[in-house]
Amino acid sequence: MSSLEAVWVRPYDQPGAAYVTGVFDILHVGHVRYLEKVAARGLPLVIGVEDDPRVRAWKGPTRPVNPAAERAEVLAALRCVSGVFIVTGPPEAHGPEDYIDLMAPMRPGALAHTAGDPHAGGRCAAAALLGAECWELEAIPDRSTTRIVNAARGG
Repeated sequence: MSSLEAVWVRPYDQPGAAYVTGVFDILHVGHVRYLEKVAARGLPLVIGVEDDPRVRAWKGPTRPVNPAAERAEVLAALRCVSGVFIVTGPPEAHGPEDYIDLMAPMRPGALAHTAGDPHAGGRCAAAALLGAECWELEAIPDRSTTRIVNAARGG
């Protein structure tokens, strides 16, 4: 049994969707363009939003800026999105095996990630074990929540 759980905000229960997980803290044009590129590949798009304690453990005490429920609500409002869930569980549960256990019941058709993702190898291994494709898409240059937050703080 996985130590990660999905708390559905906008349920989607059909097999074969493309799945993306991430923080999506301050939604910006880089997120939107990336998600539209994933959706343009033809599968329904489902997004897993990392919960607040997990993000805080990874990015520090001032993050996330927006709570998980609100981040998920904003993502669910996008035209290209078919489903959204919040990933909950201990921050240390972030390896491929944790996501395999979380995603297996969802029966994904693809797992997408951005080029340069330090966990790309694990994501592709997880996709293979789930019988899904592994999609790597280019990140949108010079667009990130960290950049926005640092600029707002004068950094």
